[in-house]
Amino acid sequence: MLDFLFKNLSRDIGIDLGTCNTLVYIKGKGITIKESSVVAINAKSKQILAIGDEANKMVGRTPSHIVAIKPLVDGVVSDFEVTEQMLKYFIDKVYRRSPMFSPRPRVVIGIPYGVTEVERRAVEEATVSAGARQVFLIEEPMAAAIGARLPVQEAAGSMIVDIGGGTTEVAVTSLGGIVASRSLRIAGNELTEDIITYARDHFNLLLGERTAEQIKTHIGSAYPLKEKKQIKMRGRDLITGLPKEIIVNDEDIRKALTRSVNKIVDAIKTTLEETPPELLADIMERGIVLAGGGALLKGLDKLVSKTTETKVFVADDPLTCVARGTGIVLEDIEALQEVLLPPQYQRITH
Repeated sequence: MLDFLFKNLSRDIGIDLGTCNTLVYIKGKGITIKESSVVAINAKSKQILAIGDEANKMVGRTPSHIVAIKPLVDGVVSDFEVTEQMLKYFIDKVYRRSPMFSPRPRVVIGIPYGVTEVERRAVEEATVSAGARQVFLIEEPMAAAIGARLPVQEAAGSMIVDIGGGTTEVAVTSLGGIVASRSLRIAGNELTEDIITYARDHFNLLLGERTAEQIKTHIGSAYPLKEKKQIKMRGRDLITGLPKEIIVNDEDIRKALTRSVNKIVDAIKTTLEETPPELLADIMERGIVLAGGGALLKGLDKLVSKTTETKVFVADDPLTCVARGTGIVLEDIEALQEVLLPPQYQRITH
């Protein structure tokens, strides 16, 4: 009786806990929070100064004793205490909007495929400590496939490629499970780092992370563009130490991204090679779906299609696929129980 009451009164949430951004889905309302996965800390006093977008504004602009850190590296918890504080911030943000005397929420949270039991337990413990009543884990590629409305529970093959900030998850799903997969710790952050490395090696120019990210977004591509694009690249000259500006085009940036993009494409090809023939036939008919922020890289769908000789589609609103997937599961946990991971650590609190 008590559990039934809690289920009806609590404002349950789904969380896409990403390396770069955290998205929060509130049951019955949709995605209401999207903030950076960044925490600003005073290194002297260990006091947390800001979390989320407020902390992200401080990146690269703080005095030496204030450190803006990302508590998740490659999609997994690298700093337990800071991750717990960040989760508490997001859960409290939802809780503040809830009616008085609302029970703590049940939380469905996406984690990368292939993480260790220790890493899974760390996420569960951090989420419970942050105020969740009950925690359900779902693998991110499965959540992305559900969010992209792929028929994951049918006896048919569907292929999802979720390119986030820290990891690229490639998975073939069927009957509520993952049949073949690859988890690659090369994704959006690595592509940004490639541009920084390219600028340093070819132009003796030191770029900031934010600048490299903007260049990737504006003219980054995986396949030749119909129209040539250019952008100003501003940074510090490594020889003179003075500010320097040069103009680069889309071909330069494509060269910079080639190594990482090829590794992502190779992971897709390898997963296809490991897929049973019957499911492969389904994928050839339905196509491969790209999700996550990396799916927005210009021409990536064309490159994957050309390399695999298979149709490729970019999911609607690819950035929110995992969060939407956790939300769909949250709306009907009983019917979608088979897509969830068994708990490593479970403590139900009211």
